[in-house]
Amino acid sequence: ETTARVFSSNPRKKMQMTRYLVNGTDELITYFKNCKKLYCVIHVQFPILKYSLFVKNISAADPIGIHKRKLFLWFSHLPQEEKQFGGVFSPETMHVDPLILERKATEKGELMSYPLQAHVPKRLAVTVEQLFEPGNSWTEGRGLNVLLYGAVGTGKSTVVRKLVLDWCAGSTLTDFKLLLPFSCEDLSKLSSVASLRDLVSRKYLHLRRHPLLSGEGDHAKDVLFLFNGMEKMQLDFRIGSTELCSDPNEPLTTHVLVVNLLRKYLLPEASILVTTRLSALDRIPPKYVSRYAQICGFNDPDRQRAYFTGRLLQGSSDTEHNQEAQALVELLYLNLQRESQLAAACFLPSYCWLTCATLHFLHFTDSKAPIQTLTGIYTSFLRLNFGGEVLGSGVGSNVLVQEHQNSLMLYVVRTVGKLAFDGVSHKRTSFSEKELEQWIGGETKTDEELRQLAVFWTDVLDFFMAPCIESSKHLLKDFSEADNRRYVFAVPAMQEYLAALYVVLGENKSALEKLSKQVSVAIGQAGEDVSALVAVLSKFVPLRIFAIFKLLKFFPKLYDKISSRNKGSIAKTMAAEMFRTEDSYNEDILDQVEKSLLGVHGPQPQQYSEAQPFELYPIFMGGLLHYRNRVILEQLHCNIQSTTVVQITRALRKYLVRELSKPQPPEELMDLLVLLYEFQNPRLSAEVLASIRSIRLTNVRMTPLKCFVLSSVLSCAPPSYYLQELDLSSCLLTRDMLQMLHPAFKHAHYLNLQFNSLGSESCILLRDLLLDPKSSLKSLQLCDNPLLDAGALTLLEALPGNQSLTHLSLMHTGLGDPGTLQLSEKLHQNVGLQDLNVAYNNIGDNAALALVDACREHPNIHTVHLYLNPLSDVGKQSLYVRGVPQSVGGSGRRVKVLASVTEGSDVSEDWHPILSVIRENASSWDRDRVKQQLKVFLRDLEWGRQQQPSLWKRLHFRRVEKGVRQTLQMLEKDNAFSSK
Repeated sequence: ETTARVFSSNPRKKMQMTRYLVNGTDELITYFKNCKKLYCVIHVQFPILKYSLFVKNISAADPIGIHKRKLFLWFSHLPQEEKQFGGVFSPETMHVDPLILERKATEKGELMSYPLQAHVPKRLAVTVEQLFEPGNSWTEGRGLNVLLYGAVGTGKSTVVRKLVLDWCAGSTLTDFKLLLPFSCEDLSKLSSVASLRDLVSRKYLHLRRHPLLSGEGDHAKDVLFLFNGMEKMQLDFRIGSTELCSDPNEPLTTHVLVVNLLRKYLLPEASILVTTRLSALDRIPPKYVSRYAQICGFNDPDRQRAYFTGRLLQGSSDTEHNQEAQALVELLYLNLQRESQLAAACFLPSYCWLTCATLHFLHFTDSKAPIQTLTGIYTSFLRLNFGGEVLGSGVGSNVLVQEHQNSLMLYVVRTVGKLAFDGVSHKRTSFSEKELEQWIGGETKTDEELRQLAVFWTDVLDFFMAPCIESSKHLLKDFSEADNRRYVFAVPAMQEYLAALYVVLGENKSALEKLSKQVSVAIGQAGEDVSALVAVLSKFVPLRIFAIFKLLKFFPKLYDKISSRNKGSIAKTMAAEMFRTEDSYNEDILDQVEKSLLGVHGPQPQQYSEAQPFELYPIFMGGLLHYRNRVILEQLHCNIQSTTVVQITRALRKYLVRELSKPQPPEELMDLLVLLYEFQNPRLSAEVLASIRSIRLTNVRMTPLKCFVLSSVLSCAPPSYYLQELDLSSCLLTRDMLQMLHPAFKHAHYLNLQFNSLGSESCILLRDLLLDPKSSLKSLQLCDNPLLDAGALTLLEALPGNQSLTHLSLMHTGLGDPGTLQLSEKLHQNVGLQDLNVAYNNIGDNAALALVDACREHPNIHTVHLYLNPLSDVGKQSLYVRGVPQSVGGSGRRVKVLASVTEGSDVSEDWHPILSVIRENASSWDRDRVKQQLKVFLRDLEWGRQQQPSLWKRLHFRRVEKGVRQTLQMLEKDNAFSSK
């Protein structure tokens, strides 16, 4: 209302419009509707208002207006999976038109020869609106029948949704006053008879008895019927099977009405748009089709980039978020331009959605958002594409098959999943045409199975399998010339997902296990009736060997043992695949997933190789056992029983605990955390964590997602659980990541955060951590973070309220004299500190002396590290003297001051640890400064050696000098190598 008043009072005033959600207030929309110039701005910056401007102020007495409003509400509703990208969702901003090619009747079954066709003649590319323009196939007084077809995942349903919304907005198909969309899946399930007008009013009550559907005159020329998913209906155009009907008031079965509409016998003036799959093209005779059009997906990188931009860049006003999203889009575009395997997969818009969802999961994880897992993304992806789908026979038969036996997703698991499992078992990612024929449909026997197989090959197989681009660039030596054409899974992770689903569903059972299950179920159904029992068993076991099965009454228990053993083998496989020794030095699995999407930027591999780790395979098996994923899979008729989950979980815990008794590389440990996170089983996570006493993730590139995974897993542990060590050094942590890791830090005694470039603002979070009463942090390592004096002062605020901290390392943090003096003044407020490391900073003599004096007065501090600071020789001598009690009446405590490899005229007891620290960190430090300090050490050692009368002590000085010189030579060699 305020915005409307501002514009109405000064229409010419220029205002900077910002993104916000408009709830559709009548005042704002009424004014915007009458302001054409403002509408042009709104049309671009606020596309969600585009529909509201047309739909909001429709008269309640206008049936067409009511129809548009209801259609807008129905078709603007999207699945929950679409809402994960956040922000203001608009179908217009996130929709990219796929390539649509008009086909002749003779070429309607042809496929595009190569999915990455950069050049397509413009005369062939059309829009849906152009398909209804009068042409050679148009006859006066007869509407057009347009057949729009495409394979799974090419975007048919999305095009239909956008088409309906645009018609409601008045931006397309304006020649039609009435658009009537129908789902053929719903129509196929209607058993009662009804007239065409009753069928319309049953779904659209506001159109009851509308004159456009009366059949009188040529009113029907303004009507467009839309039948989505024609393959779901068994249409029969034979006169003997489908009677003729021209009366829209005559009650008939649904399929008879649709056939007569397509015949142009019923409402011949009406136009019809039909969408279907490739395998169902011949169900409508060509004489009843005016035009054929094929949806060909995204055939070029520019369409794909537009899709990624609409998904990843919308819905956030955060500049940093948008910059990162823009960088991701650029990396994706570079990968697509190379004609990579990802570009072939993103030929299908469905895989563009999967790519965006995965990248959004990897890069924009928000701890406040609903829980999302990688397994959940792939499961939801399959539900979006195959939910409710059954595998028809491809012919006009009306033979009904049990739905659970005819589930398309279950058929995918038993065929493509079997192929994926074989590839994972033998470490192979590409397959020949012969292997595809062998694994997919190689055991078909009946005509019905062969028909289903033909439908599957035509409609679905290309959705999962794509030609291998890399094998065509780098011919594999292991295969002959005739076998060069290879096929791979469109997305590498899909192979591991389907293989995991194949195993968890128990499709890899042995013949004995499958037989035992059938007999066990049959015995349960037969009960105690001996004759019925014999009749059932005779179907499985020959009567002559019944003597062997005298113990059949114990068969259910025997089957339970076999079944539990199979579940145990699944758990053992998961643990074995998780901790394979040859995969120990790979990147962690989340980085591998990201690299598969964004590609390798830099020098490309010289030779193509299939060899790769399958580390997602066990993680997907764990994620599939999560209850939410099992519910989604049950909708796809892929049932995972709760008893199966219990047995696998129980066995998995045992194997994981056994493997974790061995030290694991950081990347493998990160993969374990991802497995526990995907599993979403707090009890299992707590039991596994009980056997882990340290988590070392050194050099693992941490991301917000990995931080969220670590915190989520550790939050499953009881409050009394503590890690002896949590090492996150060199992990590229940021301030926001520290905030996400706060729950994990509370479970650590020793926290190592060195080499993370944390600034002074990060110390606010660390201060809050030290003041948290639930935190029992004993050691905090902040070496090589630019905290500066400001950050150190912030940390000092926690000293009075924290009594658990015993070791604090501020080495190489930019600490200067002001911060050191403040530290000296506040040390007495904390009595828990025992070891203080402020080495390699900018601390001078006076500040160092004040700090040592404060430490000497402290009741517990026993060691102060001050080496690699710009201290003078006199200052170092004074520090050594100050560390020793001055008199008997003093405190009587000695504070060890490590300012050099010497202590006065003697060699320091800690000279070796000092050199070790320098060797470990010299590669990331200022080498010139370190070399200068090492030369100072040599000078100190030479002076101390000259003061020693004992030959033994002089030899000891020589030994230390040798170690210092070796360290100096190492730095000089590294410097020369890096300069080259």
